Amino acid sequence: MASVALVLAVALFAALFMSFTVGANSNSAPVAPAVGANALSVLRAALLVGVVAGLGAILQGGSISETIGKDLVTGVTITPLAAAAALLTAATLITIGNTYGYPIPSAFTVTGAMVGAGIALGGGFAVHEYVVILGFWFAIPLVESVLAYGLARGLQSESIPEVIGIPVLGGAVGYTLANIQLTVIPTASGAQGSVARYLATAYHLLPTAVGGSYTLGMVAVSVACGLLALVGTRALLYRDEAAGINQFLIVLGLVVVFTSGGTQVGLATGPLETVFETDLQLPSAYLLALGGGGILLGAWIRGPRLVQAVSNEYASLGPRRSIAALIPAFLIAQLAIVLGIPISFNKVMIASIVGSGLATRSSGGSGVSPRKVGVTIVSWVGSMVGAGIISYGLYDLLNAASGMG
Repeated sequence: MASVALVLAVALFAALFMSFTVGANSNSAPVAPAVGANALSVLRAALLVGVVAGLGAILQGGSISETIGKDLVTGVTITPLAAAAALLTAATLITIGNTYGYPIPSAFTVTGAMVGAGIALGGGFAVHEYVVILGFWFAIPLVESVLAYGLARGLQSESIPEVIGIPVLGGAVGYTLANIQLTVIPTASGAQGSVARYLATAYHLLPTAVGGSYTLGMVAVSVACGLLALVGTRALLYRDEAAGINQFLIVLGLVVVFTSGGTQVGLATGPLETVFETDLQLPSAYLLALGGGGILLGAWIRGPRLVQAVSNEYASLGPRRSIAALIPAFLIAQLAIVLGIPISFNKVMIASIVGSGLATRSSGGSGVSPRKVGVTIVSWVGSMVGAGIISYGLYDLLNAASGMG
C-alpha cells in the first residue's frame, strides 16, 4: 500500500508539474501579439494569462483528456506509474525548452511521452487515432497561415475601412463564443453545452434543425451575440480608433487565452483520467481544478520570458496583423476542442504569426525570422520522438525500482 500511495503521489506531482509547465509555455503565446503590438505589458499579460487560462481550464477543459489518457495506446489501461513517467518526461523537456527560449509544443511532447509509456506498459499503437491527430496537426500550419495572411492583407487594404473590418471580425468572434462548449452548461446527454444551445432549448426558440442537432434557434442566439460584439467593437473604435484597436486586441487575446486553457489542461490531466476514475474514485472536476491551478502558477512565475520570446523574436507585428493572427488561432482551437484533438498552442500561434508576418514582408516590412522558424520546426519533431523514447525508458526504470506496473 505504501508503494501504491507513493506512486500516486508522484503521479499527482507530475500532473501539477506538467500543468505548471503548460501554463508557462503554451498559454502565454496568445497574448504575445498584444505585447508585440505594445497594447499590453509583459508582466500584466502574464498576470491576466494565469487567471483567464485557469478559468478556461476549468470551464472548457476535459474534452481532450480522454484522448490523451485512453485513446493513444490500445490493449492497456494507463497506470499511475505510466502516467508519472509520461508527465515527468514531457514537463522536463518543455521546461528545458523554456529555459533556452525555444517554445516546445506541449501536445507533441505529451503525445510522444504517453505513447512511449503506454508501449512500455505492453500496449499497442492506436494507428487510426494517430492518423487523425497527425492530419489535424499538419493541416494547422497551412490553414492558419492562409487565414492569417488573408486577414492581415484585408486589414491593410484601403478598400476596407478599419471601422468596418474590425467590428465585423469582432462579430464573427461573438458568434463563435455563443457556440463554444462549457462544462457549466451540460446537455441532456451529459456532454458539454453552449450558450446558444442552452438559450434556444430553454426558451423553445425555432427548434427546426438546420444541420444535425444545430437548430434555427441556436442560429438566432448566435447572430444576436455576434451583433452585440460587433456593436461593442464599433463603439470602441468610434471613441478613439487607435485606442479601440488596442483594446479589441487585448480582449481578443484573452479570449484566445481562455480557449488555450481549455485545450492545454488536458495535456496535464489526461494521463490521470483513469487514475482518478479507478484508483482515487474522484470526479474529473477535481483533476481540472488541479490542472487549472498549475496553469495559473506557471503563467505567473515563468510566463513573462516566453511572452517576450514569442512577441519579439518570431515576427514584427502591429495591432492589425496581431488581430489577424489571433482569430485563426481561436477558431482552430475551438475546433480541436469539439473534435477532442490535442493541440499545442505554440504551434497554433506561431503558424498564425508567420502568416500575418508574411503579409508584412509582402508590404515591405521585416516579416518573420526564417532561422527561428526552422529551429522551432526541428524542435517540434525532435520533442515528440525524443519524448517517446525517454518516457519508455523512464517507465522501465521506475517499474524496476518500484517493483510494480
